[in-house]
Amino acid sequence: MIKFGLLATLEAKPGKETELHDFLISALPLAQDEPGTKTWYAFRINSGTYGIFDSFETEEAREAHLSGPIARALMEKAAELLAKDPVIEKTDILAAK
Repeated sequence: MIKFGLLATLEAKPGKETELHDFLISALPLAQDEPGTKTWYAFRINSGTYGIFDSFETEEAREAHLSGPIARALMEKAAELLAKDPVIEKTDILAAK
């Protein structure tokens, strides 16, 4: 059962919105290669704010994702693309379809 989630909110630096958009799309194959990541969504909230939501069956899978290739790539690009540090929150999934 999917019980664990991550919600990340990302604010693009002015003028870097397209690059952040493209970076998020390029991360999809990395998420697909993570067997413990059950769902992975990258989305736009408004013109400069983006988000990622992931879900997992175990805390171990969530922790593996947090130290995995997407997180590493995001942190490598953060200074270039983001106006401020990403806000990453652990969530508990209460119900899912």
